[in-house]
Amino acid sequence: MTTRHDTPDIFALSEIHGPVLRPGDPAYADEVTGFNLAALHTPDVVVGATGPDDIVTAMRWAKATDTPVAVQATGHGANFPIEKGLLINTARMTDVRIDPTTRTATIAAGAKWSHVMAAAAPHGLAGLSGTSTDAGVIGYTLGGGLPVLGRAYGYAADLVRSFQVVTPDGRLRETDPQHEPELFWALRGGKGNVGVVTSLVTELLPLPRLYGGGIYCPGEHTEALLRAWADWTRTVPDEMCSAFTILRLPPIPQIPEPLRGGFWARVAIAWPGLPAEGEALIAPLRQAAPVAVDTVEVMDHAALDRIHMEPQDPLPGRESCLLLRDLTPDAIRTFLDQSGPAAGVDHPLLMVEIRHMGGAMSRPSPVEDAVCSRDALYFIDSVGILAAPPAAEAIEQATQQLYTAMAPYGTGRTMVNIHGTPGDEQDRARAWTPEVYARLRHDKATYDPSNLLRYGHAVTPA
Repeated sequence: MTTRHDTPDIFALSEIHGPVLRPGDPAYADEVTGFNLAALHTPDVVVGATGPDDIVTAMRWAKATDTPVAVQATGHGANFPIEKGLLINTARMTDVRIDPTTRTATIAAGAKWSHVMAAAAPHGLAGLSGTSTDAGVIGYTLGGGLPVLGRAYGYAADLVRSFQVVTPDGRLRETDPQHEPELFWALRGGKGNVGVVTSLVTELLPLPRLYGGGIYCPGEHTEALLRAWADWTRTVPDEMCSAFTILRLPPIPQIPEPLRGGFWARVAIAWPGLPAEGEALIAPLRQAAPVAVDTVEVMDHAALDRIHMEPQDPLPGRESCLLLRDLTPDAIRTFLDQSGPAAGVDHPLLMVEIRHMGGAMSRPSPVEDAVCSRDALYFIDSVGILAAPPAAEAIEQATQQLYTAMAPYGTGRTMVNIHGTPGDEQDRARAWTPEVYARLRHDKATYDPSNLLRYGHAVTPA
């Protein structure tokens, strides 16, 4: 343990088993840095938690000193820099326990989806991961969790059976549909507004393999592939999961040839059924435009990252999103005007994607939750890499233009995990319906009346 015993406030944290660091300590920078390098954290104190007891101690200290608290595991969703206050880093808490009889996993606060996949695969099981298994399970699930296989199985939050959570009063609680059901509701889709989750129990899927990958066409064929995909999504069964993506990839070694440095239109595919059925279903897409690269194949579920091929190394990113009511011809034209070939190969956004929603994601959760995206048929998100100030300005301008243009086709809401840098209260509230937002504010007032958990996509107490 590293601590500063000359500081009375910090001395109260001496019972913590992990490191307790302040600015200037040798390991401080490594402890506060997450995957998204655009959010450079500078907390007054960072605690490297090793287990629930450390989090309880940290939260009791925060309550006693009225110190605001933030939490980070991997930092994939770190769109907001943490200034001052206390940062709890859960990255050391990576334990995953699989119960093959009940097909459940007990997952600690800092575990990534890659940890879950590795532990579940020997049992022929898998979790509802998003497009990168490098992301942390807890933060992803608290925001609802948008899985690659969401149309087939719903949101990750739908499969959660229970949480262990430390509320801002310093109490370690167990919550499920029968025990503190309102807390359980708020944790599934309400993000980290009512407590610091130390672990969760979730159902797993008996799905060792799937049929998936990407169909890549040169960027000049974007319109043909997009229109074919949009028509195709209206005909496929719920189990067919896909996304249309425009990629402008930099010429860097981390990107494999021949995609490196190219302008591409891609349809990403994930099909949990029989491979032959999946191959027949996607045949129209392979005929819609000239295919340059086709990576769709049978793969182990643990190889899910090969579908979307997201970056594996930390980088400074600017992301944003919008839920779409539908993908009308006017919406397609607007999207192409903003992001297609007409926008130029030098368009500053690395990726602009439309995800096919609906299916199981449109059905209510078996236990009511705070996820508010079930009425969207499509979902648009974007990522820009903030390499230098001129690039940052261009990315911000392109992002604002894209979502202003697409707003008439949207539901007016976002998804909290991919919302991007949260603005004022009105902007943050767009992640939920007015009714759910009001309920979250009430729960915030119940569990965190002092608003200690005020960083990131925070809800203000009622």
